[in-house]
Amino acid sequence: MAGHYYSAQVEWACDGDYAANTYSRGHIWRFDGGLEVPASASPTVVPLPHSVEAAVDPEEAFVAAISSCHMLWFLDLARRANFNVASYRDKAQGEMSRIAPGKMAISKVVLRPEVALISAEQPDESWLQAIHEKAHDVCFIANSVKCEILVEPEPLKLVGP
Repeated sequence: MAGHYYSAQVEWACDGDYAANTYSRGHIWRFDGGLEVPASASPTVVPLPHSVEAAVDPEEAFVAAISSCHMLWFLDLARRANFNVASYRDKAQGEMSRIAPGKMAISKVVLRPEVALISAEQPDESWLQAIHEKAHDVCFIANSVKCEILVEPEPLKLVGP
């Protein structure tokens, strides 16, 4: 099977004094569907005003990509198991830490998915953990990174039929 290719265009133009390190780190991410996303270094890495607080930073995007991939797999697997998911929300968090002298990395991502089912009765929650484990196992992004990823689901919520 041939590989699948994904692309993104990243554009930046100098705004400020580059030599003095007082230039903006704001830039644009462009995707194949036409979406443009304002991006920047994180203000925790590059202090304001040289970063853009309202933009997405690479570290946030990394955490969101892991969370999004996990959710998409979870939804598909739950549907295949005949569960009717009404909503899914994740308050994912990534932890940046020093991994070697002069080297930082996101060393851990914790997913905290909150799932609501359309159901008249409470199912055995063991299915929830099993589907999260399978979703983690098959998630393309989780399989592509080396940081630890923990899935800590919130208690299942029911929404009446």
